[in-house]
Amino acid sequence: MFLRPFLTCAAVFLFLCGGLPNPAHSAGVPAAEWEAYKAKFLDGSGRIIDNGNGNISHSEGQGYGLILAYLANDPSDFEQIWSFTRTELLLRDDGLAVWKWDPNAKPHVIDTNNASDGDLLIAYGLALGGAAWNRADYTAAARNIARSLLKSAVVDHAGRTVLLPGLEGFGADDRQDGPVINPSYWVYEALPIMNMLAPSDRWKKLADDGQVLLGAMRFGPRHLPVDWVSIARQPKPAEGFAPEYGYNAIRIPLYLARFGVTDRALLTWLAKATTASADATGIFDVTTGEVKETLSDPGYRLVNDLVACMVDGTKLPDAVRRFDPVLYYPSTLQLLGLAFIAEKHPECL
Repeated sequence: MFLRPFLTCAAVFLFLCGGLPNPAHSAGVPAAEWEAYKAKFLDGSGRIIDNGNGNISHSEGQGYGLILAYLANDPSDFEQIWSFTRTELLLRDDGLAVWKWDPNAKPHVIDTNNASDGDLLIAYGLALGGAAWNRADYTAAARNIARSLLKSAVVDHAGRTVLLPGLEGFGADDRQDGPVINPSYWVYEALPIMNMLAPSDRWKKLADDGQVLLGAMRFGPRHLPVDWVSIARQPKPAEGFAPEYGYNAIRIPLYLARFGVTDRALLTWLAKATTASADATGIFDVTTGEVKETLSDPGYRLVNDLVACMVDGTKLPDAVRRFDPVLYYPSTLQLLGLAFIAEKHPECL
């Protein structure tokens, strides 16, 4: 089922189709929390800094930054983030972004492959910003990225429509166990917006098939998905990657929740299987089921706490409601989760 995404799908549709020019925000990030996030992770050039990963920047972070600036209703910061993204990452001939930028390297771009989740997030953020602030240039840029993704990264294999994580190195022609996919790259809430930007029934099929494939990724004693999955035949952990439910996969339940998925069995499975202790999630070796790393940062913990509220009505612990950013990735997940809860599940607060 192609559900309504969390953020202003109807309002964006009106804008893209020539309707209301300035739709209101449906949710927000409080100014104090955005200021704290900016102070930690946004530099003066518009670069979102991944301080847990050598202070690099990447297309994923720039996309998240655009979405959070939109949620904070801050067009000035949005423009700053977009300026860096446009000039430093949108360098490929196919209209997609290079994925990795290192401040300590010369040249700064050290991997010119794209990351399709980053492209999705950038296009999604641009569409939201274009609708909110009547910026046709943002919408046009979003449309170009959506068209490029549809042309090159959205592919069909064995009756399924899937998203290649990058255009180089993951396809059926690139490796023996290809295609290889990453289930956390399905930014489900963005897909209806991509359909508005670049209309095609393949966006809906991508959303539907992503959930079907996820349901088939129950590996090892915990029955967990892994970050990197071969779908050459039946889904299995891809060769050459650690067989783990890792930092990528942690965001899958958040993406499902924000998309509007309310399947109790699906959400409960993911939350229970990924609980490492009473107050932490973790990274898991799916082969053994053992915890490789316990993650207690509030941003990581919030994902399972959000699911617990949606499934059982359990209120969020105070620890995950307080925003005190330390690392880029969990802090980003925490803001996205808190904004969703404030909009859709205020009873959790």
